[in-house]
Amino acid sequence: MLSRPLRRLTVLGSAAALALSVAAPAANAHHARPPGPVNAQTTYDWGKPIWQDDFVGPRKDLWRVAGRGNVRNQHGMLTLNTARKGSVSATLKGTGHKNGRWEIRLRSRQYSRANASYKVRTELVPAAKRAQHCGARNIALNSYTLGGNRAHHYIRTLPNRQAVSHTGVNLGTDRWHTFAVELTEKRVSWFVDGHVISTTRRSSANAKLPYTVRFTMVGKPGARMNQSRMQMDWLRYFTLRKPNSKSVQAPAPRTAAYADAC
Repeated sequence: MLSRPLRRLTVLGSAAALALSVAAPAANAHHARPPGPVNAQTTYDWGKPIWQDDFVGPRKDLWRVAGRGNVRNQHGMLTLNTARKGSVSATLKGTGHKNGRWEIRLRSRQYSRANASYKVRTELVPAAKRAQHCGARNIALNSYTLGGNRAHHYIRTLPNRQAVSHTGVNLGTDRWHTFAVELTEKRVSWFVDGHVISTTRRSSANAKLPYTVRFTMVGKPGARMNQSRMQMDWLRYFTLRKPNSKSVQAPAPRTAAYADAC
């Protein structure tokens, strides 16, 4: 586990969901290997986080839990353990942020392959009690199916549009990876293991929206699932005060309809 800097207790922002495709082939060779301590914070010189949770001690009341399963801090990690049916999530409370950088260190596993596999998602979702529109305003740091080897990234806007990309990643049992997203007023960039994966323009529709973080193990409705877990070593939020120390130019995601909007 990485070293754990001191934490400030201010509350931040996040988002949700899944989709289909476009790859960034240049980074795939790196992602085939287990990641080292590299992350976007150090690679792009974001400075110190203004907020973080290192998940030491009991789970803080900052997290709102929903669904079937168990959510707790375990050995310095926020752990979402599933049941055999249904979904389970943990959402960070608070007013959220309209802009900034969010990064996590994540690993996951499933305990069998006999039934349906869970999807592992980290999203920025509308903060506080703002309308969710069935995920139609979410931004995904990662969305992948356990047992697979592709992580999806997306941003969704009302009424029913999304921009989606994916990258090949070694998502084997308990493989650590870092996932990050950077939101400016005009741009969105996604990062995996310190590599920029995709960059796209940010629409005015979501530029005014404050986001907070949600972790979800997504089950198929009515299906018997493989019991699984996702574990976060840390979650960090950075402002945009320090410019990136290198270019975040990357392939643009493809645009498509988002059929589940409501």
